[in-house]
Amino acid sequence: MKVLLCISHVPDTTSKIRFTDNDTAFDKTDIQYIIGPHEELALTRLLEVKEAIGGMTITVVNVGLKETEPTIRKALAVGADDAIRVEADPTDALFVAKQIAEVYKQGNYDLVVTGKETIDYNGAQVGEMIAELLDLPSVTSTSHFDIKDGKAQLEREIDGGKEVIEVDFPFVATSGKGFALEPRIPNMRGIMQARRKPLAVVQAVNQEIKTKTNQFYLPEVKGACTFVDAENVEELVRLLHEEAKVL
Repeated sequence: MKVLLCISHVPDTTSKIRFTDNDTAFDKTDIQYIIGPHEELALTRLLEVKEAIGGMTITVVNVGLKETEPTIRKALAVGADDAIRVEADPTDALFVAKQIAEVYKQGNYDLVVTGKETIDYNGAQVGEMIAELLDLPSVTSTSHFDIKDGKAQLEREIDGGKEVIEVDFPFVATSGKGFALEPRIPNMRGIMQARRKPLAVVQAVNQEIKTKTNQFYLPEVKGACTFVDAENVEELVRLLHEEAKVL
């Protein structure tokens, strides 16, 4: 079984975000980049399934410029078998989906996995667009993945419980919270092996860019938080009445 795992190259969640070019572009200065958390958990779970059943290869794919290769190498150090980087700036969701769909066509994969969304743009579009471009079934925001009797078994959280879905291959899955308990951390052996694992660079296919960024802006600064002793109910009521004016 061949699995294509799409990984994003995103700022660390502790990064201080700034903009440049009249607030139309993200300022990359002094930013630490990581694998998107949803994709990191997806890689962990895929490796667990691989170790349990065998016969699986995991290829990670990223649409990005050379600066993304350290992030790709980390995925290889965690345990992915090989990697593909599409040489292009990931301008918008459709552009990225088109590139990954083309990689899928060239590689004859059985499964495509993406995170449900990246933590930079939070668009939650790429996985579904890939499925549409390839005319494949898709299962979104999955919280568990397994393979039994040659079929995929997935879970999704829904109102009031969980939904269990059985799917034939090939298909597209987007991973969400709970896909794995916690991400794997690469060890020294994995880091050394990652240097020798294949990382192919392919050229992007043509795709019209259909979106334009007019402006980025930061959310408004939240007001100071006031803590009240749990036993001091009178002070809490006073603050809600006089300060917050909600009573």
